[in-house]
Amino acid sequence: MRILIIEDERHLAEALGQIMAEQKYQVDLVYDGAEGLDYGLSCQYDAILLDIMLPKLNGFEVARRLREARVSSPILMLTARDEIGDKISGLDCGADDYMTKPFDFGELLARVRALTRRQGEVIGNSITTGDLTLRMDVRCLVCRDDMVRLGFKEFEVIRLLMANCPSVIPKEEIISRVWGLDSEAEDNNVEVYISFLRKKLSFLHSQVTIGTVRKIGYFLEVPKP
Repeated sequence: MRILIIEDERHLAEALGQIMAEQKYQVDLVYDGAEGLDYGLSCQYDAILLDIMLPKLNGFEVARRLREARVSSPILMLTARDEIGDKISGLDCGADDYMTKPFDFGELLARVRALTRRQGEVIGNSITTGDLTLRMDVRCLVCRDDMVRLGFKEFEVIRLLMANCPSVIPKEEIISRVWGLDSEAEDNNVEVYISFLRKKLSFLHSQVTIGTVRKIGYFLEVPKP
């Protein structure tokens, strides 16, 4: 799961990044609005933590431009301002939630978890798709009475597919979200991990399979009941 933090208070940004990393999120830290907008447009994040009072481009404008570009990542605005008008402006610009500084880190994590729930049935630390359950706390795939452990990138790839089932996820998006924007990973890296995952689904005797759209990407096929 990938989080973008756009916050110019470096100590707070780094503290948030550390907390997110401890929760096994991949984190990108950015310290001004213009660079934050570039990051938000370049990669599909599971959530964006966005301060309002930023140099170069304020948070309202960043949120507005992201939404104009049809970026659907959930946005949680963080600000020291507690004015009702600011909250309304933030939500009107496209933010999904709003927290006023100082805030409790436990509540922040809970709100991030709520915002990152997408398609698929999310219960606590697991995602269920068809007869498959992904245990996010222990990085395991479970199918009925069988279970198999996943490597880190296997986990990130299947989590992405399950959370967005039945949508097709392009290879480029898988690379950016699992390996990172600056990675030198290529299509064949994705193909290798898809092969690993297919073998594990076969081992589990799951009815869920990984489908391929030639030259585009992958999706999960779930039999109808």
